[in-house]
Amino acid sequence: MMWRSLLFLLFIGSAYAEDVLHLYNWNNYISDTTIARFEKECACRVVQDYYSDNEEMLAKLAAGATGYDIIVPTGNAVEALIRQHALRPLDKSQLPNLKNIDPAYLDTWFDPGNQYSVPYAYTITLIGYNDVKLRGLELPLDSWAAIFEPRYLEKVKGHVTVLDSQRELLAAALKYLGYSANDTDEQHWKQARDLIIRAKPYWAAFNASSYIKELTVGNIWLVHGYSNDIFQADQDAQNAHRGFRIRASIPKEGAVLALDSMVLHKSGPRPDLALRFIDFMLDGRNSSELTNLIGSGNPNRAALPYVYPEIAKNPAVFPDRRQRARLEMLRDLDRNQRRVLSRIWTEIKLR
Repeated sequence: MMWRSLLFLLFIGSAYAEDVLHLYNWNNYISDTTIARFEKECACRVVQDYYSDNEEMLAKLAAGATGYDIIVPTGNAVEALIRQHALRPLDKSQLPNLKNIDPAYLDTWFDPGNQYSVPYAYTITLIGYNDVKLRGLELPLDSWAAIFEPRYLEKVKGHVTVLDSQRELLAAALKYLGYSANDTDEQHWKQARDLIIRAKPYWAAFNASSYIKELTVGNIWLVHGYSNDIFQADQDAQNAHRGFRIRASIPKEGAVLALDSMVLHKSGPRPDLALRFIDFMLDGRNSSELTNLIGSGNPNRAALPYVYPEIAKNPAVFPDRRQRARLEMLRDLDRNQRRVLSRIWTEIKLR
């Protein structure tokens, strides 16, 4: 009898150990409430690991990290993982809620037919600004001119920041000049470099992190930043009763959209549980919770009824068809292009 009891306990213990989903995700990119609901529904446990950018995630996987069931990379990183044969194809018969995704975010250049990826959320790189500090200054806040033209920048000198990102800042400059964000013509890159160098004396900093706080307290009035960061700064300013709002504007020349997607890594031990989680996240209510938490863009049409009304009408979160047509996703650069861009970036920083 004792051996039967031991076998039973071993069976129960191993079953419990197997019911774990390993999620490798951006920090603060899923609601704790959503995780708790899934754990209750599936009688399982979700273990999360985090990365701060796609390069960090790809480097960790390249160094041999394994055991992740789901990863949430951005488009060009999805393409890299597909090229490396690192992903499992999706069994779409297990994803009935895939129908909730807006077709505008399906069949992307990095995964035609969505054989490997399911859209999760997106951010837009745009203009954020303090509505009180800029009142009456007559800045063209619907244009990248507000960030790049000295005749406007002189009105806000020392109160402007831009992202400390080679690709993002170059993309904004290229869009303002009338080129694609993915233009790789070296002469066009040099034009963008010169535009940036001309504007640089008016900027307070290249900043990809603390600009949220600087916006919130009113030290910085105008930024080139991410839509979810602008949302967070506005929420923080309201909670602190600052007396101003942080608004967002998609420039008329166009902007960059970064679409993050859920993918199954080949090393993940529980693809069955991973597919269940993906379909769970495709439910409108579950999907809406991330948008309500951090103001992320949402490709899920079924989420809209659950999104807070003020967020639902925010074009930085839900751009209309006309605005969406002006958005581009950044493609990866080859080794030579990265070398050229690195040289141009050094020239920008040293001038």
